[in-house]
Amino acid sequence: MPTALVSLSSGFSRRYTGGRREFEIEAKNLRGVIRALDEMYPGLGEHLEEETTVAIDGQIHDQPGYFQTLRQGSEVFFIPKLEGG
Repeated sequence: MPTALVSLSSGFSRRYTGGRREFEIEAKNLRGVIRALDEMYPGLGEHLEEETTVAIDGQIHDQPGYFQTLRQGSEVFFIPKLEGG
């Protein structure tokens, strides 16, 4: 199973992971990454799904790309959604 390099924003990590920003997660797709993070930090998965946009290898996915296939060394960034009015 590929290992992805996963990053959270500093503000998001302060709120939900005690400041930890980077993770190496074994997962075949984005859904697996979210599930693994939720196991480490119960409830985090829901926040990731609702409060972030995801960039995988530099490509932003506005709609959840839960089944986007990851390769060995894929870079996954969870970016806080911008709210505007």
